[in-house]
Amino acid sequence: MTFRERDHSPKMTAPSNLTDAAPREQRFLVLFDFDETIISESSDDAVVRALPGKELPAWLTNSYREGYYTEHMQKVLAYMAEQGVSEDSIHSAVENIPPNAGLLNLFQYLQRHQQDFELVVVSDANMYFIETWLEHAGVRHLFRKIFTNPASFDVTGRLVLLPFHSHSCTRCPDNMCKQAILRKYLLDRQEERGGTPFQRVFYIGDGANDICPSLALGPQDTAFPRKGFPMHWLLTDMQKSQSAKFKAHIVPWVSGEDIVDSLKKIMEER
Repeated sequence: MTFRERDHSPKMTAPSNLTDAAPREQRFLVLFDFDETIISESSDDAVVRALPGKELPAWLTNSYREGYYTEHMQKVLAYMAEQGVSEDSIHSAVENIPPNAGLLNLFQYLQRHQQDFELVVVSDANMYFIETWLEHAGVRHLFRKIFTNPASFDVTGRLVLLPFHSHSCTRCPDNMCKQAILRKYLLDRQEERGGTPFQRVFYIGDGANDICPSLALGPQDTAFPRKGFPMHWLLTDMQKSQSAKFKAHIVPWVSGEDIVDSLKKIMEER
């Protein structure tokens, strides 16, 4: 555990020589989920604890429909505004979510090797939560792009959440297909890089919605499922299945240090 994981006041800082334009020829792309991957719990659950009673009423909890979580969170955020939960309270609740074990050590490693790794967040949380947390942790500068649901406070003080996009994927929630995001990003970046693709892609996640983007990974790529979480269980089942054709390497992780160890081995192969 690092000093930053014990005490939320210190934070990582960008090196003084960091420019706004990251190197364009980084060899590897690293994609991160946010909830229960970068941070130790769901940001939505953490924010709900800012309510006076620290939990939602049963009628609101029971209104959730499978596959329509963003729609549900829109109702939750509207209810929180009605209960007088301020922007400052929400901001503070997000900032105080602990990082997952070893994740800040992973970010420190990636910062030391920025010439090799391009970082992206792909999350079904929302932009306000993610940017608030990353800025507070001092790691926002590491990420070239954040793909997530738009969110901002309106004039009434309510945090308004919108769906990221529409899609035709039957595996994914109504508001986001992470595979569609990944495939388009890889195509766009290859074009921007003068036709040069990334040598390897790494996907770090925990949830069932992290399976779909992992299916787009190739045999040189690696999926990092959080050990004991849905992404890990589902990938394990796919490995056992004769019909499943999962191409990427699978490296389960408990701590960010596990991911660092794996990346170090790959760096040694150069």
